[in-house]
Amino acid sequence: MAVPELHRLVLDNGLRVVLAPDRTAPVVGVSVHYDVGFRSEPEGRTGFAHLFEHLMFQGSESLEKLAHFRYVQGSGGTFNGSTHPDYTDYFEVLPSAALERALFLEADRMRAPKLTPENLANQIDVVKEEIRLNVLNRPYGGFPWILLPPVLYKTFPNAHNGYGDFTDLEQATLDDCAAFFDTYYAPANAVLTVAGDIEVDSARGLIEKHFGDVPARPRPERPSFAEPRPTEELRDVHLDAHAPLPALAVGYRMPDPVHELDGYLAHLVLAGLLSDGDGSRLQQRLVHRESLVTDINAGAGLFGPFEARDPDTFSVTAVHPPDVPPDRVLGALDEELEAVATTPPDPRELAKVTARWSANLHAEHDRMVSRTLALGAFELLYDDPVLVYDLADRIAGVTAEDVAAAAKNLRPDSRAVLEVRPNGEAK
Repeated sequence: MAVPELHRLVLDNGLRVVLAPDRTAPVVGVSVHYDVGFRSEPEGRTGFAHLFEHLMFQGSESLEKLAHFRYVQGSGGTFNGSTHPDYTDYFEVLPSAALERALFLEADRMRAPKLTPENLANQIDVVKEEIRLNVLNRPYGGFPWILLPPVLYKTFPNAHNGYGDFTDLEQATLDDCAAFFDTYYAPANAVLTVAGDIEVDSARGLIEKHFGDVPARPRPERPSFAEPRPTEELRDVHLDAHAPLPALAVGYRMPDPVHELDGYLAHLVLAGLLSDGDGSRLQQRLVHRESLVTDINAGAGLFGPFEARDPDTFSVTAVHPPDVPPDRVLGALDEELEAVATTPPDPRELAKVTARWSANLHAEHDRMVSRTLALGAFELLYDDPVLVYDLADRIAGVTAEDVAAAAKNLRPDSRAVLEVRPNGEAK
């Protein structure tokens, strides 16, 4: 497809900037991606990256607490932030007349968020309540994104709970916050993206005005989080008093999302072949024909695709009746993967999956917030925002043989299997 207009620049303080003009509607998206996520937080401080995301909304150098909220909403805009394995993002979508306001807000907290004992204590309580609601008191809470990694991975960066342990969260100090900010929230460790109804030269001037004097600090060296693949099947059991039915999560290592992109994309297509829609292979067999499960899904990335560097996880999750043994579900999964590995999918089946992927990508990029965030993430992870617009064609180019090779990669002797047992069952 033709690539829409994109401009890239780097400020003197190291901040990378992506500009994506689109004058079809009077709306702009502004995002800042920082190259720090769950995997970068130190041992003994689980959940710290997410906690710090909360702190970035608690006031800044020039603004009191909640001012960010008022200025964005008062402009008719929306905003949020999110923490991922390898980055943290912050964004606003507003009327284009409010562009400078959004740039000022992001630059002001990049310069100096308001780190106070009151804000820290308050946000620790907020995060703990979020964990109670989303994990501890919810059926299948943390399944699979918290529960599966410690089975599949061995190192702290890849295996620990990114939401955070209560004890670790409670021990966080202002010195920890200041050190985290100084290390990871440097302009040279960030990407600013502005998309939508902008005039490029004017936007450049506003960006230089607001971000140009943010003090430069060294970009931290990112360590490799690579670790060996499993050489055997790894198993664990999680007891969930809130779960109405047993569940199963199966995790496999994927090709490097950045340096082995075509192999990674083949796994995305395989996931669609296996579980997207009622006509998919796992849905047809395990749900409709044999009634082995009540729900089944396959996917790349525990948060979705293109959200992490290496290593990344291919997962299959299933909820099944109590009288169906987990190994029976695993056996059916293995048989379906073997069928794809030995007999590549026919052109019609493959085309249906790749067409759905392409349609979903185009629909996502029509949404201003999704497009802005994707451009920033791809600049950060791949050093190539143009790749956002190439993905549909790259996925359409995945062959049946590529998908067969991906299925062959998902081996029973190098995977993690997590059983969730309801009502405290221990058998």
